[in-house]
Amino acid sequence: MNLNQVTVPSLDLPKAISFYQTLGLALIVEALPYYARFLCTDGNATFSLHWVDQLPVGDGVQIYFECENLDEYVKELINKGIEFEELPSDKSWLWREARLKDLDDNQLILYYAGENRLNPPWRLSK
Repeated sequence: MNLNQVTVPSLDLPKAISFYQTLGLALIVEALPYYARFLCTDGNATFSLHWVDQLPVGDGVQIYFECENLDEYVKELINKGIEFEELPSDKSWLWREARLKDLDDNQLILYYAGENRLNPPWRLSK
């Protein structure tokens, strides 16, 4: 099995499209006002937005985007006006993460984990 895409809700697709393009995703489908889809710049995964008239209540979804040069990438995004809740920091689970919210309050985590992404020291044996 392979992950195809993650879809998140948005109140304003044109603004959300601009935000995710600023993050570096490539817009491949624009079916306004209801749907937009992006290609992640590394690999074959896609990310999409769908219009809603009301956002879900609660913690919602956390979306992780892997970035090999995390610190430099975060600096570039800050220079483009993107605001972060947490700048890159090393986590106890051996990932380096930065956190921000999109315009619809969806939690985004930009991270780099290297070998620990799939093979942390506590991985179960086959």
